[in-house]
Amino acid sequence: MRKVIFMGTPSFSVPILQALIEEETIEIVAVVTQPDRKVGRKQILTPSPVKKLATEHEIPVLQPEKLSGSSEMQQIVEMEPDLLITAAYGQYVPTKLLNIPTYRAINVHASLLPKYRGAAPIHYAVLKGDDVTGVTIMYMEKVMDAGDIIAQREIPITKEDDTGTLFEKLSLLGRDLLMDTLPKIFARENASIKQDESKVSFSPMISKEQEKIDWEQTAKEIYNLIRALRPAPGAYTLIEETRFKVWDSEVINQGTSKDPGTIIKIDKEHLYVACGEQTVLSLKEVQPAGKKRMGIDDYLIGTDLELDDHFTV
Repeated sequence: MRKVIFMGTPSFSVPILQALIEEETIEIVAVVTQPDRKVGRKQILTPSPVKKLATEHEIPVLQPEKLSGSSEMQQIVEMEPDLLITAAYGQYVPTKLLNIPTYRAINVHASLLPKYRGAAPIHYAVLKGDDVTGVTIMYMEKVMDAGDIIAQREIPITKEDDTGTLFEKLSLLGRDLLMDTLPKIFARENASIKQDESKVSFSPMISKEQEKIDWEQTAKEIYNLIRALRPAPGAYTLIEETRFKVWDSEVINQGTSKDPGTIIKIDKEHLYVACGEQTVLSLKEVQPAGKKRMGIDDYLIGTDLELDDHFTV
């Protein structure tokens, strides 16, 4: 039986850990995850999804605030694992640990590397309007997401997809690819290839500034931003300095000469806004400040917005 240490934190990691737990040739000797965090308006201290699953199966859980130099790191070394597997752990893994396992350390990364190294590859695949995305199994090394590629598998990005749906799809894809790949790793029969450094791109964490809609962008770019920030944190604009979230939209096949941010059509069922390069976006689901999400028809019943009003650019 191979001794494995699993490192992961969000719901993306859960199906992967579940599959490893169910694999009879593997023993999960420990799970490493981020410390419990305060969540919601009441700031309730909440364990990560990975910790919840590990606890259900009575697997030891380590939660260092910072892994490097911690007592938990020494515990990992003393466990003498055969393999270390990470999947959206959310923290730097010291180089010392990467060299401890018999079969090294591997990562399940939610992009087709070398595209979108970094913390938010799924967000960026949607944000950039990509047609496909996928999962990469790679060896870990000192440089983030730069290790040799062991295996990859891709899926299309549909018009209905957003970051939320792709998280779920890629989690399952990563689970299946990992379980198909592990026997070859343990048999030392797997191949690996170096990443093409000329094709590297990055996907840093989405910033607060990126959440605000820039109406100077094209309708397609804004449409992709809205999808990329769904289900959280959501894209927003401003009406008279008041935050106004947009959860769903549609690119309209028509042009306009109005300035970006201008309302160019408003009736009982439609709210069209001028965007950059004379493009037009229809708002489909919105959330005014202090209210719940609602379809545009419900919002328009009580709005005092008028034709030629402006969202803040």
